[in-house]
Amino acid sequence: MQQTFETWITPIMVGGLIIFMCFIIWDLAKKSNAGKFGTIMLFVVLGAGMLGYVIKVVITWLIEGGGV
Repeated sequence: MQQTFETWITPIMVGGLIIFMCFIIWDLAKKSNAGKFGTIMLFVVLGAGMLGYVIKVVITWLIEGGGV
């Protein structure tokens, strides 16, 4: 039961954390009056870490045989 719970809740919580971090980046851009270019740069630079994590998860899933 606990392993099933952990299998389901971990991706949900990590996904929620990524969405929350996107909100934080958006709020930071809004409060700093970054403009369109500054907002894009904030998302590119600060979002690169989140993108790296997502890519790692996808590659791990593919290697373990869950994909192609």
